[in-house]
Amino acid sequence: MTLNHITKKYGETTALDDVSLDIEEGKITAVLGESGAGKTTLLNVIAGNLPFEGTVEGVGKVSYLFQSPKLLPNLTVEGNLKFVLEKENYKNIALMLRKVGLEGKENSYPKQLSGGERQRVAIARAFLFPHEILLMDEPFSSLDLSLKKSLLALTVELWRERKETVVFVTHDVHEAAVLAHRAVLLHRGKVTDDIPIAGEPLRDFFSRPAEENTLVHALMRE
Repeated sequence: MTLNHITKKYGETTALDDVSLDIEEGKITAVLGESGAGKTTLLNVIAGNLPFEGTVEGVGKVSYLFQSPKLLPNLTVEGNLKFVLEKENYKNIALMLRKVGLEGKENSYPKQLSGGERQRVAIARAFLFPHEILLMDEPFSSLDLSLKKSLLALTVELWRERKETVVFVTHDVHEAAVLAHRAVLLHRGKVTDDIPIAGEPLRDFFSRPAEENTLVHALMRE
């Protein structure tokens, strides 16, 4: 996927300023930056949710994983998953629920689930929906440390099955260092750094990859 000279303005405010990026197919790219740097706008441009200047090439079908689960409260777990699928793909639901540790919760409603369980449903839905590109907008930011660790591992486990292209927005340099192949830093709508991260996800959650310090210094420099 290639982004060519992307500019997006909200009135007088420039959210993205002539951004050009090549997003490597089958890899996880983290996008970091301060609040208002343009991270979520970048995801919405890729998803085709916003008008913008420039071009985006090579975008197939997109799935989206949000910070909050955004489940439909009047539908069961199974109903929320069926909602994004064609009928011929309903057969994939039972296996996915086993993979995310929700077997037996098919008939539960969102209000009957814990916060972690709701996010697992959201992860299941994002991976079940037919797609070539997965966009993730800080889906782990509100989780406690133990739950974050388990859901990062679950996400990587599911990603390894197909190795689709992932663009992952986060404020957390540790998440990026553990999960991504590469980190792109945005500052005031411009790309300031593009840092490769050695090795394959999932890196040791309790270690501090050398690239994490590089990311911290790059963000503080801004």
